[in-house]
Amino acid sequence: MAQRRKFLKIAGAASIVGLAGCSGGGDGSDGGDGSDGGDGSDSGDMGSEDSEPEMTFGGDGTVDFGISPSVPQEDLNVQYSPLENHIGSYLQENYDVPSDLSVEGTIGSNYSAIIQSLGQGTLDIAETGPFAAALGVKTGNAEIILQRYGYGSWEYKSIIATPNDSDITELSDLSGKTVAFSDRLSTSGALYPLYSMSSEGDLNVGELPEGNGSQAEFDARFAGGHVGSYTLLEQGQVDAAAMGGFVRDTKTGPAPEDWQEVATTLHEDEGLPRAPMVVSPELDDDVKGAIQEAFLEGPNSIYYGADGEDGTEDDLWFGRVREATQDDYQSVIDVANELGVGTDIFES
Repeated sequence: MAQRRKFLKIAGAASIVGLAGCSGGGDGSDGGDGSDGGDGSDSGDMGSEDSEPEMTFGGDGTVDFGISPSVPQEDLNVQYSPLENHIGSYLQENYDVPSDLSVEGTIGSNYSAIIQSLGQGTLDIAETGPFAAALGVKTGNAEIILQRYGYGSWEYKSIIATPNDSDITELSDLSGKTVAFSDRLSTSGALYPLYSMSSEGDLNVGELPEGNGSQAEFDARFAGGHVGSYTLLEQGQVDAAAMGGFVRDTKTGPAPEDWQEVATTLHEDEGLPRAPMVVSPELDDDVKGAIQEAFLEGPNSIYYGADGEDGTEDDLWFGRVREATQDDYQSVIDVANELGVGTDIFES
């Protein structure tokens, strides 16, 4: 695949390791000894108007940020604008980037679209689910750089719920029923529920989450998001619904008290590693490191939403990040392997 990024290699430019944690740039790294390059090296004109930035993002002066479909469109700007603004300003203050660099968030139609856009280089960074990220790594479409912390833990839950008046009491009762799932590449909304239905409920899941589900012992419906899966249950369109536990336990979907009036938890899986941040493999290593550093050096306020206040409705669901790699999501990969999920899922 042709590389769409072009980076000007400047003699004497500091590596990402040297810049890490130096948010003020006060060590003089931009000019070595603070001079204008008077030593006669090729870097003497790096501050001139004609020199190109060392780091570019597709040549359009934009860091394209993919947001998973679990985020409602109407919440995109109010929740993510402080984070996007921080990334842009941090890169401008600490790295040689285009002077008009901006960060633009876009909600993907599904996890597959986000992962493939990273591989094609039309997205630079994305927040996505563990399963989607793991498959992205496996197919060479994404690289994991960060893990997010939310709701008091680095881990979360997957649940399958039924209506309160349902006669379904165990997983095996889902045979012949209609079950909603969040997204084919959702860890908590598809992968773990399907694995549990197969291993504990002794149900034939067919080729799901790949394929059309025609061989499955139940009728599968993919809602396109966790709240969407719950909504199908609430509206009586399905007999059960799989989703992330945060829909039940937080105000991401209904208020917890409203949930109790509608649904009952049939099954729950714990210990899922919380969702990662991934970058495009098309990016230069220094650029990947710079994006990672922008997150790690961010103040708490970037998670507070547009109103800048902690504990209000426009807060992001996660409140900090830490470095991560594919190894941190091995448990998810193992479950995918047990189900025999391969890269063909991107063609589903």
